[in-house]
Amino acid sequence: MSNDFSDITGLPDEVGVGDDLARAQQRVSIRVESRRYDKPVTVVAGFEDDSTDLDALVSTLKRRLAVGGTVSDGRIELQGDHGRRLRDALDDEGFAVDG
Repeated sequence: MSNDFSDITGLPDEVGVGDDLARAQQRVSIRVESRRYDKPVTVVAGFEDDSTDLDALVSTLKRRLAVGGTVSDGRIELQGDHGRRLRDALDDEGFAVDG
């Protein structure tokens, strides 16, 4: 799929419509894993390789949820169990969440 949405929308590339559309087309999933000492870790997976800046997104999510986290193997890992709050945060960032 081409990321040249300016021909379709009639808007200049600087507006960033293509980034918003690319995010909206991605379906990410959220799951909670139990790690060492039964500590919960929320994992967000399903991002397309090049269309999302995961470092910027994890920074935004960490700030919004006030938690620690990292990017590992193309997925985001956040400390703790965040369920609905994380789903709302991803929705605000323009991502569709499975489940």
